[in-house]
Amino acid sequence: MTSAQAAASAVPGPLRFAQRLIAWQRAYGRHDLPWQASREPYRVWLSEIMLQQTQVRVVQAYYDRFLQRFPTVGDLAAASIDDVLAQWSGLGYYRRARYLHLCAQQVWTRHAGEFPRTQRELQLLAGIGRSTAAAIAAFCFGERSAILDGNVKRVLGRAFALPARATQAAQQRALWELAETLLPEEHLAAYTQGLMDLGSTVCKPRNPQCAACPFAIDCQARLAQHRAAALSDAGASIKPHARPAGTPVRKAQHWVLLWAEDVQAPEPRVWLERRNTQGIWPGLWSLPQFHSVTEALRRAALLGMVREQIELACATHALTHLDLQLQPLLVRLDRVSAAQEHAGQWYTLGAALDLGLPAPIRRLLQSRSRSQAPVQHADLS
Repeated sequence: MTSAQAAASAVPGPLRFAQRLIAWQRAYGRHDLPWQASREPYRVWLSEIMLQQTQVRVVQAYYDRFLQRFPTVGDLAAASIDDVLAQWSGLGYYRRARYLHLCAQQVWTRHAGEFPRTQRELQLLAGIGRSTAAAIAAFCFGERSAILDGNVKRVLGRAFALPARATQAAQQRALWELAETLLPEEHLAAYTQGLMDLGSTVCKPRNPQCAACPFAIDCQARLAQHRAAALSDAGASIKPHARPAGTPVRKAQHWVLLWAEDVQAPEPRVWLERRNTQGIWPGLWSLPQFHSVTEALRRAALLGMVREQIELACATHALTHLDLQLQPLLVRLDRVSAAQEHAGQWYTLGAALDLGLPAPIRRLLQSRSRSQAPVQHADLS
């Protein structure tokens, strides 16, 4: 018997892990999420990609709107990447949108618009890893495949308390082995959804709702914490270790955003540049970014004759582990044609808002578009 199989038998009770989880999901799990109304692979795949490192409540605001614009995988495959990024704007982790677009094209050209039906084949598509492929195969085709996203790792790690391995890769292999050992023979969709629901709504990273958990009486992490607490009360030096480590220290960066406007144009035009495909906001169109006002003005001088400059109020935009302190510098100028030689382009506000823009840049331009008047402050919140 392997260590994972031994761990799988360590949780006692009248129902085995999968049976208990399925029963819990049917009684207390989530059943009204928009992507649960269909087992059509395109819709399930879209939801799985959107949900990677993104909360359900955030995805709900984008999912239906994205489907309205791209109702089928063929529509998504035929779209331009700028159109896809525009619909994705605000969801973050923009590489997902690029892989989403590429994957749709692969499904359309390699598989005649039909998603493969097995985990192994799904993993060959762009942006689909082992766990995502398993979720699609289980939900859409009933394949007996194990998932192991961050939520599932936490649920299994706490419930079974696998012993530590020498390397992270070995620990990952042990978790995959355990996940596969626990798979039921039937009701794969309910089981898979149950793991996702339990990790998202009950077995949270902080302040887990143990009283609502179907494994509360025999969760190994919870029992270990209680034993450690009892020893501590008795005067022992052992401390509980079940609490997750603290969050990483957040970093901050200060950016000056060059908001150049062409005063000669009959309607407001803004200068945008496409960002590098690496780093923050990869491949999106944005206001050029600089370390200082002086650097920004040097770039503005290459775009035209500066007539007016206004330093707008700084606002903070929070990323996962980084706070961006954004200070727009509004510069009105008489543009010169040579500016087209730079890695950017002049856009009317309407055309700019149809591009893939970072969320704070979109809000800034939307505020200008609504007012069509001289800007006195920035709206980046």
